[in-house]
Amino acid sequence: MRLTHYLYFLRHNLESRLLGRKRPLLTGFKLTDRCNLRCRACPFWQREADDMSFAQVKDVLLRLYRSGVRLMILEGGEPFLWRDGAYGLEDVVAASKRLFFCTGVVTNGLMPIETQADAVWVSVDGLRETHDYNRGPTFDKVIANIQSSRHPRLFANVTINSKNRPEVPELVRFLADKVKGITIQFYYPYPGTEDLAVAPADRRQVLDELIALKRAGYPVSDSPSTLKALRDNTWRCFPWLISSVEPDGQITFGCYLLNRAEVNCKQCGFAAHTEISMAYNWNLAAIYAGAKIFGF
Repeated sequence: MRLTHYLYFLRHNLESRLLGRKRPLLTGFKLTDRCNLRCRACPFWQREADDMSFAQVKDVLLRLYRSGVRLMILEGGEPFLWRDGAYGLEDVVAASKRLFFCTGVVTNGLMPIETQADAVWVSVDGLRETHDYNRGPTFDKVIANIQSSRHPRLFANVTINSKNRPEVPELVRFLADKVKGITIQFYYPYPGTEDLAVAPADRRQVLDELIALKRAGYPVSDSPSTLKALRDNTWRCFPWLISSVEPDGQITFGCYLLNRAEVNCKQCGFAAHTEISMAYNWNLAAIYAGAKIFGF
């Protein structure tokens, strides 16, 4: 971790504890709800929010920086589809990198994965049959784009659901030599998709399998502490560490689900929230995992 980053996080932590200054560190910025897929599990492509102009995007980025944010994740919809005239995603990435310690992009991988973002996450929902069940016949194209990308910090993000849960270990083995690392989260059951939620016993089993794979040297990027805590959600959430932005510029401070769905903490499977909350509580494994993922 760079010294300036370490000192900022240390000051942020101490000010929140001693002075009560509860400021966010990480933002998920939905540049657009527009997408070139119609995934069964995703509610966002069904929305109709207008995209912001580039000037508006820069204004929001600056407001977030001033609020305390230092880790920026650009997402969608499909962020590579965002446009404002001649401006595209790379213009947003460049503006973001001038402000934040790390700028990441989350993509479905259907478009060439070429970006100056510090990190890229490609959503992979399973091996071919289960991935295509959710996203349509896209698996081969996504894997081909992953393998042809020259990005040095390309991660696969696996959202574990009831359909792909049995094959997660095999998927990790398949992806191991194709990506920098693999992050996970559990599917949160939005209305109408409750059948994709993972049962508690299955959740514990797949987490134990992931811990074993990590110990065996496979590139599971989430910390063992986070994987263990997610078994029964035995972790303390600090939701104010997180903020979200909608395509119309609305900023929400707190849980990712606020203003998007009913919040049910018992069903939470957002590993990134777990990791950042545990890092705030000085869990060394979580701090190390975050530093490694964000390239500090």
